[in-house]
Amino acid sequence: MSMTNVDLDDDVLAEAMRLMGTRTKKDTINGALLDYVQRIKRLQALEELGRRAAQGEFDDAIKAYEARKRAWRGAA
Repeated sequence: MSMTNVDLDDDVLAEAMRLMGTRTKKDTINGALLDYVQRIKRLQALEELGRRAAQGEFDDAIKAYEARKRAWRGAA
């Protein structure tokens, strides 16, 4: 862990603490940083899935799923 001194907007920090349910500035800032990193990683993963889908990588799996769904409905 590193120690860094920064000027923070006290009103924004208080609101973040309220929304996040944290009690300390440290927990709030670390939580917000972790949330940001996880959010960006999820967006990157979603973009990668979109790229793969656009290339048709999942077409066979979708066709197989649709065939199973039709067979199940026919058996009902």
